[in-house]
Amino acid sequence: MDTYNLNGITVAAILDNRRETKSGAYPVKIRVTYKRDRKYYSTGKNLSVSDWEKLDKTKNTELLCIKKDLQVTYEKVRDAVQSLENEGNFSFEVLNLRLGKGLTDTINIAFKAKLDTLMEEGSVGNALANRSAYKHLENYAGTNIPFEMVSADWLKKYEKVMIEEGKSYATISIYLRCLRAIFNDAKTAGTIKENQYPFGKGKYEIPIGKGRKMALNLQQIKQIITFSDGTEATEHYRDLWFFLYLCNGINVNDMLKLKFSNIDNDEVHFYRSKTLHTSREKKEIEALLTPEMKQIIERWGNPDKSLDNYVFPFLDGYHTPMEQKKRVQDVTRRINKHLKIIGDKLGISGVSTYTARHSYATVLKRSGANISYYFRKFGTFQLENDRKLFGFV
Repeated sequence: MDTYNLNGITVAAILDNRRETKSGAYPVKIRVTYKRDRKYYSTGKNLSVSDWEKLDKTKNTELLCIKKDLQVTYEKVRDAVQSLENEGNFSFEVLNLRLGKGLTDTINIAFKAKLDTLMEEGSVGNALANRSAYKHLENYAGTNIPFEMVSADWLKKYEKVMIEEGKSYATISIYLRCLRAIFNDAKTAGTIKENQYPFGKGKYEIPIGKGRKMALNLQQIKQIITFSDGTEATEHYRDLWFFLYLCNGINVNDMLKLKFSNIDNDEVHFYRSKTLHTSREKKEIEALLTPEMKQIIERWGNPDKSLDNYVFPFLDGYHTPMEQKKRVQDVTRRINKHLKIIGDKLGISGVSTYTARHSYATVLKRSGANISYYFRKFGTFQLENDRKLFGFV
């Protein structure tokens, strides 16, 4: 494929060696360069370095097919650039809108482009969910799935197959919501028409996975946070679990990303990472920094309390998004492991980071109050105004 140049705009097919796939190959992308800014557009193809180098002169049937597909994608990008330049209307924003229709002929390509975007945004959790959904879909329907193939009846059959495979409804819901997002993007870009959209009332409705809601009562919470077997590890992860609970049911990811700059006048302010890339309006969450939380930070927190430092010393600011994700998962596993041990010894089942979040919400609902706990040395609790919410005394 030739490199296209026009009025300072360059279009070229390149082997993107920034991120290697598990098979040792690299994604082939169409790179557009304009005023020193570069954008990369997915082709849906991966090649090894050796196959890429011999692509121009190859006689291998499989590589010839790949070369043909790459040429088609390259020409779509080139033609879009050429058209916009001739109209005197070139910008990457307009190009992206123009290509939204041209580069998503198949669901496969649309998924791959989505994955690239999510990884570039650092939305690793969402990317991993979409990757799992895409891999399962591809195993079921193949590597070239046109949008018109997927109808409401097709989705019902796909759901049935997943049930027969033993997938939970929670997993099925996640996979199909990822697929629905691809269709939403395609509809917005004009790739499909409204009558081709298979989701919604009267068409196909995604089943809702009902997870177990494991809310603890106040007596159980007291038992957990006063439990000790004399080991530092147990007390460490027990205290982190209690911090999750007290900090408005914060999740582990957001807790580990808290910095001392998030603390102001005995309040913790943060945004949920999960919604940063999905919500148009970013809602700041506020939590009272209780004396117990201060004690936990003093005991287990970062000794260097500079504003830009993390409150808990698990991240260092140099981790890649994927490394951060793995670190969060590791800490989550450690908390869950130790809380399960505590729960087993106390006869309380299902204690986890999830129950910390759900228990906080449930206690608020039951009490009708904005609760602030004071944890005293001997494990007694009380509300401000001396209301005995826990009912121990």
